[in-house]
Amino acid sequence: MDRLTALRVFVSVVEQGSLSGAGEKLEMSRAMVTRYLAELEQWMGARLLHRTTRRLSLTGPGEEALNRARAMLTLGEEMEQIAVRGDEAPKGQLRITSSYSLSEALLVGAANDYLARYAGTAIDILLLDRTVNLVEERIDLAIRITNDLDPNLVARRLGTCHSVVCASPAYLARHPTPHKVQELALHNCLTYTYFGKSLWEFQGPDGPESVPVSGNLSANISNLLLEATLEGAGISLQPRYSAQPHLETGTLVPLLEQWQPKRLGVYAVYGTRKQMSPLLRSFLDFMVERMAADPMWRD
Repeated sequence: MDRLTALRVFVSVVEQGSLSGAGEKLEMSRAMVTRYLAELEQWMGARLLHRTTRRLSLTGPGEEALNRARAMLTLGEEMEQIAVRGDEAPKGQLRITSSYSLSEALLVGAANDYLARYAGTAIDILLLDRTVNLVEERIDLAIRITNDLDPNLVARRLGTCHSVVCASPAYLARHPTPHKVQELALHNCLTYTYFGKSLWEFQGPDGPESVPVSGNLSANISNLLLEATLEGAGISLQPRYSAQPHLETGTLVPLLEQWQPKRLGVYAVYGTRKQMSPLLRSFLDFMVERMAADPMWRD
């Protein structure tokens, strides 16, 4: 069995939602798609898909296999491109989207260094704290913090986003400092629209814990919550990359350090692996190398 082809068939079946749809995309008969899928399941020793007359859905092993299959396909295509790349220097413009806070902490600096290295390149950054349709917005690359990836897009993991629960000294002077995560339910918690809106999750000394939170301020831009936290409005769950300078100066105080807030992946998300431009490939490699060298983004 050609295992790379079998993995490609599996991923295509998931993305297209049917065996026949995958066959059309791969220019392969439905029978051949079925054969590759069966051989892949036999090789792995597990059923990857629940198949009924109406729909397909991933099994538990299938969900785990999907991300690894995509990673293996990406690696395979990168290997194929080694000889093709040669000395071809990246040229052209990349249109990239990212959140306000992530752009400020990571993307702008990385883009400046990349542009200084490669003459003839340009980067257009679109700042949005919401998920956008890459095709409709004509975006080449999205840098996203998430554990819930769109199965129709290609994602390459860049690093890990760590978070910290924090408050200002002014807020803590007016309210008792929480010593257990469940005590957060008694505080004014400033919440982010797109993550942890009403429930904060932790890994604690005794295992996973979650606590319902609420407050009088919510926002769809995390920087606004950071500013409100600095002004003493309440307790917030902040990306450590945003809070770290304030933690170092003491304008923010870390809380509940025995409990690790849920970690999120930092991903480069793009539309397709096929015909990836040297510019996009080069920038992705640059970001992976840069973030691997920075302890802020490591697991």
